[in-house]
Amino acid sequence: MPDVQKETLPKNGLKMTFTITQEEARPYLEEAAKRISETTSIPGFRPGYAGYEAVKQRVGEMKILEEALESLVRKSFVETILADDFDTVGSPSVDVVKLAPGNDIVFTAEVTLMPKVISLPDVTKMSVKAIESKVEAREVELALKDLQRMRTAEVRGTKDEQTTLTDKVVISMDMKLEGVSVEGGQSPNHAVHLNEEYYIPGFKEELVGMKEGEKKTFSLPFPKDHVQEFLAGKDVQFDVELKELFHLQPPVLDDAFAVTLGTKDMKTLHEIIEKNLLTEKEHEARSKEEKEMLELVAVKTQYEEIPDLLVNEEISKMILELQRAVEAQGLEFDTYVKNLGKTLAQMKIDFTPQALMRVKVAIAMRGIAKAEEITAEEKELDEELDRITESYEDPKTKEQVFTPQYRDYMEQILKNRKVIEYLRGIIIK
Repeated sequence: MPDVQKETLPKNGLKMTFTITQEEARPYLEEAAKRISETTSIPGFRPGYAGYEAVKQRVGEMKILEEALESLVRKSFVETILADDFDTVGSPSVDVVKLAPGNDIVFTAEVTLMPKVISLPDVTKMSVKAIESKVEAREVELALKDLQRMRTAEVRGTKDEQTTLTDKVVISMDMKLEGVSVEGGQSPNHAVHLNEEYYIPGFKEELVGMKEGEKKTFSLPFPKDHVQEFLAGKDVQFDVELKELFHLQPPVLDDAFAVTLGTKDMKTLHEIIEKNLLTEKEHEARSKEEKEMLELVAVKTQYEEIPDLLVNEEISKMILELQRAVEAQGLEFDTYVKNLGKTLAQMKIDFTPQALMRVKVAIAMRGIAKAEEITAEEKELDEELDRITESYEDPKTKEQVFTPQYRDYMEQILKNRKVIEYLRGIIIK
């Protein structure tokens, strides 16, 4: 092991200065010389068979030092981290202080340490009210209407027919604000179900009575609480052309309809829908309870100083989560951000409080797991990884599931689940 001097830095930082003697470095230098000989022509030797001195004479000792440096740094750093059981965050910042033939090799590595819990609250004195989940009759009816709409037949209208509030239309649309087209407000084939509520009040009523090929221009005020702040409360002009008209023919909600969905009758269909809605509500309620519970614990927990790196990484995760959600809806993320009237930098600032809370929750859960000796057994970890691989067919993906890194990740997930169940049994009432 090399000589390592450790220095504590602000915000849970740690600077380590490594000094490696020539004797300690010798095995790495010889291995580096061998690698060089495999790709360098050295007279009198086959590739990979030249000795250290022959390689040194051919390429110089400095070249060998440079080749050996990466493995020297990685080996020394990892051994020190494992020996001292440091829980680091992110990648180390490495700086080479001395690298010269005949001298000790000296380099520094600065890392950020995962902050520890200073003190945990008495969770037995905490309480979060359990959320009662129930399904209203109107919710079942709305679900039935959704199923009805999915099974609705569309019959092409004729060019002479006018639209009614029971039809579906396809329009070409251009939205303008003060005579200038709104970015993202153009659609050559925009479908509108006139029997449904529309996000801009009065929009569908303006389309009633139109015929295919007819054009129309009208203005409507956007809601004051509209998500696109630059449009909220503004009068927006719509230039539309009705391209296609369809008459909607919904099925009758009777036993025959229920049979087409694979159920016995409407009574059974009602029961299935109610059960599914209740399961969904119970899942949502559980998530809300746990969020309130964990944030309550996090607020009452005392921590070591939380490094900016952790918060910034969490903000990046939140931005990525939002981007995936936006793109899943078929939208461009850059356009979405611009339509909010904000820059990405402003969004990151907005996310900071919640990101900090998420970091605190994660640290508090680690602290509780340690204090209560909550662990993930090897057997249950193996079973979880086996279960995950069953859903994948690609051999490479299955291999990744069994990597040490993914195993560590799943171990933390399992411990978190147990911590949540432990807290639920005490706090949720």
